[in-house]
Formats: sequence, C-alpha cells, structure tokens
Amino acid sequence: MSTDQDSWVSETQESVTGKLQRKMKQSPLVPVGLAGFVLIVGYGLYRLKGRGDVKMSVHLIHTRVAAQACVVGATALGATYTMLKDYKQRKAEEREALHEQQCGKKPTE
Repeated sequence: MSTDQDSWVSETQESVTGKLQRKMKQSPLVPVGLAGFVLIVGYGLYRLKGRGDVKMSVHLIHTRVAAQACVVGATALGATYTMLKDYKQRKAEEREALHEQQCGKKPTE
C-alpha cells in the first residue's frame, strides 16, 4: 500500500484515535472485517448454549472458520480495491504525461 508522505506524524505524537482514523482511511475494508469478526464470534458465543447435539469443539471450529472467512474476505476485497485504485491513478498519470508530450501543456479539467 502506498504511504502518504505529507501526512507523516511521529508515532509518539499520534493519538490512538488518530491512528485508527488514518488506518481506516488507508484500508477502509479492514474495520469492516474486524467488525464482522466480532459479530460472528459474539453470535457464536450466544448460540453456544443452544447448540443441540453438536459437540462444543465442532461448534467452536465452525465459529472460528466463519470469523476467519469474514476477515480474509474483507482483506482480499480491500487489497483488490487498493490495486484497482492504484491502477486507475497510474493510468490517469500516464494519460496526462502523454497529453503533455503531444500538446506541450497540462490538460485542464
């Protein structure tokens, strides 16, 4: 992932809330994955008493797999989103450079 050099702040000066907001802006789907993880684990714990004939170990394994799938899926979507965003940005820069070469000036939008 790309880093924004203009908004660099020392870790000792940055608050926890500021760091969380910066990370959420860089990777918007990671908090979604974490929230899904917490919801699935909470639901699994809620359903623990009413699991019926299922052994506890099997119930916990199913809960863990569902939570992991949520986090891995959100991370994969976030990585795909970042790759597409970087690709579009690179293509736009290439178009600007090509237009600048051909016309000798920057395009106005």
